[in-house]
Amino acid sequence: MAAVKVINHTPFVPRLPKDVPLPPSPAESTSPPPPVKKKTRKSKTKEKEKVKEGVQVMKKQGEQVRRDANEQHESKTPQLEPMKPLTWTSLTDSNSNSHPPIFTKDGSHFFSIVGERIKIHSTASGKVVSTLPGPQDDGHQDIITSAILSAHNSFQLITASLDGTIKVWDFLEGILLHTINLEQPIHHVCGHEKIKDYVFVATAKAKKKGTSDGDEQPKPNRSAKVSSEESCIILRVSLKPQNPASGAKWHKSSQITPVGKTRYTAGLAVSASGEWLIAVAGHKAYVAQVSALKSGFTKYVSPDALTCLAVHPLEDYFATGDAKGVVRLWYCLNQGRPAVANVEKRSQTSELHWHAHAVSSVAFTTNGAYLLSGGEEAVLVIWQLHSGKKEFVPRVGSPIKSVVISRSSAAEEEYLLGLADASFAFVSSATLKLSRVFSRIKLDSVTSSAWASSSSATPLAVHSLSSTLVLPSSHPSSLQTYSPSSSMLVAELEVSPSNRVSRQEEKMLEPSRVERVVTSPSGEWMATIDRREGDESFRGEIYLKIWWWDKKSAFWILNTRVDRPHGLNKVTSISFSPSDDIQLVTTGEDRNVKTWRIRSTKDKKGNVEVSWTSRSSFGFRLEMPRDSAWSPDGSLLAVALDASVALYDSRSNALYSTIVCSECPKISSVHFVGSHGQYIAVLGGPNLVVCDIINRSVRWHRRHNHPYVTLIPSQRFIIHLSDTTNGLMVYSISSSAPLLSQTLPFGIRNLVWYPAPNRFARSQMFSLVGITHTFGVVLLGHDISIADEASLATKALQKGLVVPKRSLFEEMFGVPALTDVSYNAVSSTIDTSLPWKSSETGSIFNAPAYLMPPMESLFEPLINGFLKLRLKENVDEGHQSGIQGVVDEMTSEAMETEEPIFIEMGKVSNDDILDTFIPFFKDIAGLPDYPFHSDTRPVALTLPTTPSSHHAKAAPRTVASQKLNPNASSKKQASTPSIPAKTGKKRSRHSLA
Repeated sequence: MAAVKVINHTPFVPRLPKDVPLPPSPAESTSPPPPVKKKTRKSKTKEKEKVKEGVQVMKKQGEQVRRDANEQHESKTPQLEPMKPLTWTSLTDSNSNSHPPIFTKDGSHFFSIVGERIKIHSTASGKVVSTLPGPQDDGHQDIITSAILSAHNSFQLITASLDGTIKVWDFLEGILLHTINLEQPIHHVCGHEKIKDYVFVATAKAKKKGTSDGDEQPKPNRSAKVSSEESCIILRVSLKPQNPASGAKWHKSSQITPVGKTRYTAGLAVSASGEWLIAVAGHKAYVAQVSALKSGFTKYVSPDALTCLAVHPLEDYFATGDAKGVVRLWYCLNQGRPAVANVEKRSQTSELHWHAHAVSSVAFTTNGAYLLSGGEEAVLVIWQLHSGKKEFVPRVGSPIKSVVISRSSAAEEEYLLGLADASFAFVSSATLKLSRVFSRIKLDSVTSSAWASSSSATPLAVHSLSSTLVLPSSHPSSLQTYSPSSSMLVAELEVSPSNRVSRQEEKMLEPSRVERVVTSPSGEWMATIDRREGDESFRGEIYLKIWWWDKKSAFWILNTRVDRPHGLNKVTSISFSPSDDIQLVTTGEDRNVKTWRIRSTKDKKGNVEVSWTSRSSFGFRLEMPRDSAWSPDGSLLAVALDASVALYDSRSNALYSTIVCSECPKISSVHFVGSHGQYIAVLGGPNLVVCDIINRSVRWHRRHNHPYVTLIPSQRFIIHLSDTTNGLMVYSISSSAPLLSQTLPFGIRNLVWYPAPNRFARSQMFSLVGITHTFGVVLLGHDISIADEASLATKALQKGLVVPKRSLFEEMFGVPALTDVSYNAVSSTIDTSLPWKSSETGSIFNAPAYLMPPMESLFEPLINGFLKLRLKENVDEGHQSGIQGVVDEMTSEAMETEEPIFIEMGKVSNDDILDTFIPFFKDIAGLPDYPFHSDTRPVALTLPTTPSSHHAKAAPRTVASQKLNPNASSKKQASTPSIPAKTGKKRSRHSLA
């Protein structure tokens, strides 16, 4: 309220013409006045020119006086020290899912290619447990294009990159074994277990060759964008270095055999038998016999451009997908080779057609009975090969980029889908449902750039209560919340419900887009603007939606929806007031400024319902408002107009004053700056002006060579961003001299302050979060403390969560009760402190079946919630008297044993459990009616019984009770006749009924 009080104290009164004093009269003179000459046209034009020159001189003098005043003021004010350059880190994965993931041999982990790095994920949790070294260490210097497991060592990974090198890694220890340099960009690599120490690669001609000296690192070739017309050369490369004892960082291969020349390859693989090498490129499939590589390729023509390749795991044929959505099976590997090499032929094929767009990936199941395909439709198609029937897994969330079959032998087979929004989805082969989805930030650069081209606004906000970021999702009608501290995707909010269908023909469907998002300072409310453009057959839609934050569910709930808040015109700005009496202001292209307030009503039952309603609507001289801002105390509302800023009272909407900014002919952004909101920062084109609203003067003005489009204010600093030069400048409020001028390697679409914990308010250190032009999320600032997955130790791979494998006994009889409690990890997440209510219990089972945890993990917590633990001191006297007779029969030795001896569950193995059942199975084998008897003598079933007349020592019920008295077990075995077992025959389980 400081600004309001000062303005009320010294009101601005415009000077009327009658208040302007007249100039003093000239001194009286006795001489007669000179004769008045008649003015000619030339004299009039000369007088006009003199007046213009005088006005220009006065303007220059005024500007000079203003500059001198600013310089004098800046000299008096203490100057801040220059800032250190900002550092940044990316919160999104670059080039994610362009290559299919690779599973380890046991299926417990899988590898994903992210730019120049390899990340190792846990199959059970999806978390990154390790990362292979990157460019700063011994890793690749360019984008990794392909990776495979070594054929002779399943703990080694072979990677190929555009930097022209092949690297062999020990991924358990994160050690680089050796590097083979081909000095040509590599696009694909493949191998086979029958072809050890050799791999096949598809290389392109390098624009710049590296040096041949083994002591220098080869020059990277940044040819990431490869056109489909570029030709590739298929080579067979030996992984043995030419001179391994030289000690160089990289070596040349000991043997390189060229196979043939193709177009840019879309796939490269070796058949199941290891006898055929297949490459697909353009409209052709290239086939070469591994035993006769010098004969070159045999070309088989496809009617459409091929996009992917998969070989059958058992038989010699392969499958391809093309740009028209056709999956084709090729039976050309067993055909006789033509007499003339490098000729084009037709092959016997069979077609499977469902996809409407290009097929991104195909894969065979482990037994070869099914074929999986996926593409832009976000639908996984499962083809049954012998019948041609198909099944679907729809709505996986995003277009499918890759399909991989899990190698895990512990449980059922799973399908891993690599989606376009940088997430991984597992599909169960038994239920054909999504079992789990792992994702960080869902952003698809290709899809997002397509829908953002027509809209300059990119939604971005920070939620203070949950310390999360509100970001645009992979679909334009949704938002996602991401936690930078935990590097996890919290939730996804569908702002505008829409059917996520694929495009028809070549034209993209027009979806509803979320253009703006803003959160209240308290974090309790969030407002969004979503719009769908109209056309000739459809009228446009625009909605203002206000959401309420539910603390119990930690999710946003829609509270109020306003249809067309400014008609069919766009909303230019939206912001919440920071005062206790919270308000929402919106400005639109209909030249109106509208405010919204909270309304509370009671229903018939007396419940209070809270909603938002319109409060007021006003304008200023039919000028278009382009931006709005609230003062720190919420008492003033500033509205940016064409060439001025209007200040309004937030309660009465009365116009206090108007600040004319002649330096900014077209204002695009306005913000209050300073600790008490004394100043206003105005941005218009290349001009940045800071005005003092109390003194009604320009504090300082700065003009740049390029237009700056983004302004991020704070109490002490002003950050300026350029859209053309990617320049970032930081100013203090007191001076126009920049504290920091830095050029970023990326363009910024939107940028907001990110509140860093444990940071002083008067410190010059700050942090920002922004969205780049390629829809990546970056964190900028000083002392960025975000957990980087790339810094994880590779040895942590041994500590990753592994799917528990069941033994043969567990497969036959189920999971035993005497197992480690960590086996059922799901039960630890259920609260059993209080008995469950019937309503709460019923709500648990309302979820879909594929989202429910296993029943064996729910049974024990559910029963423990219903039953109360009966303690020893709470047992009633009647129960004690009922069991008194039994206690009297026990010996004195039994009374001394007060507590049973328990064994730690985690130390009990399956072998110990099986040992406890050995006497029981031997007794069953000794029954007279056992079907496999070699002796016809009757044998009685001996079970350990305790007669009532004999007092026996009470033994604790433990697993190791059978091993505590080895003499007793030996006597029991001596009394039982030995029965020779007949091996080689299938035994049926005997009925004990």
